[in-house]
Amino acid sequence: MNSVLLDPVAVVGSVVDPELPMLTLTELGVVRDVRQDGDEVTVTITPTYSGCPAMDAIRTDIRSALRRAGYGRVDVRTVLAPAWTTDWISESGRRKLLEAGIAPPGPAPRRSAGPVPLSLTTRPVPVACPRCGHGETEVLAAFGATACRELRRCPACREPFERVKEI
Repeated sequence: MNSVLLDPVAVVGSVVDPELPMLTLTELGVVRDVRQDGDEVTVTITPTYSGCPAMDAIRTDIRSALRRAGYGRVDVRTVLAPAWTTDWISESGRRKLLEAGIAPPGPAPRRSAGPVPLSLTTRPVPVACPRCGHGETEVLAAFGATACRELRRCPACREPFERVKEI
């Protein structure tokens, strides 16, 4: 066991998202809390959505990073409320998405408390191309590599790109 342990907040802050490896989990807004009690660390996370397929990998990566840093006991807890929102992505995270060619989300829609209204039609969302900056792009597929992303194409440079949808 290390006599001087690294700051657990910094250790957890260095863990990258397995699906968006240009972002740390902290930049993505998934990490809610990190608490230390001696050599035990409790990390609280909120998935980007309840069915996120990367949650097992995220838990494993957090545990591994903290154990490498000398923490003997690591508890990773998942909380679903309040639900994660793309508004929790940090400014540095949004910048890194853009630099990686992924359009970052705009502000999440505001809804009143209660049931979420169902709409069978979608309103087009203007999204600028992260490669050339052209202001209008087209949707190629409503879902990209994950449910929270969509595939788009720029009519100016003709390049396809992903966009993180507002949640």
